[in-house]
This record gives sequence, C-alpha cells and structure tokens, in this order.
Amino acid sequence: KIISTDNGVDAVEICRKNKDINLVLLDIKLPKMNGLKACEEIRTFNKALPIIAQTAYAFPSDSEIAKKAGCNEFISKPINRITLIKTISKFI
Repeated sequence: KIISTDNGVDAVEICRKNKDINLVLLDIKLPKMNGLKACEEIRTFNKALPIIAQTAYAFPSDSEIAKKAGCNEFISKPINRITLIKTISKFI
C-alpha cells in the first residue's frame, strides 16, 4: 500500500498516525516543510523508520546533509528504477 502527500507537514502527520509504515521516500524540496525538516520531525517520534531522501538538485554534499538530518539513504533524480529497488530492498 502506498500513501502519498505533496508537502512535508502532511508527511510528518501521516508517519505519526500510521505506525505500520515500513519505509518513507521523502523529497527534499517540499512545500510547507522541506524534506530535511520533515525527516528531523519524524525522528523525534520514530527513530527506526527507514527514510530515503530524494532530490533533483543533487550536489555531492547533499547525501551527507540528508544523513545528518536522519535519512538512511539518499538517491538523486531522475531515479533509476534498479537503483531505487536496490535501495528499498536494503530495508524491506
């Protein structure tokens, strides 16, 4: 089952209310609250949930910044299907 939203505030609330979520794909560029801040908020109540950050504007330092915010992995867009599957399979 896939649950989606288009902003960081809702992403945090969805994670807070749905304890059975197995993994989060979290875009860095989101309205209302960016993905890094959303990840930090999610980590305040769920430290174990795998979070994979994604962004179209990838610089070498972006992966490190995302991991410091609490993301487990980082992938850049355009997302390669095989890379995505391999990344997800590390956690599920």
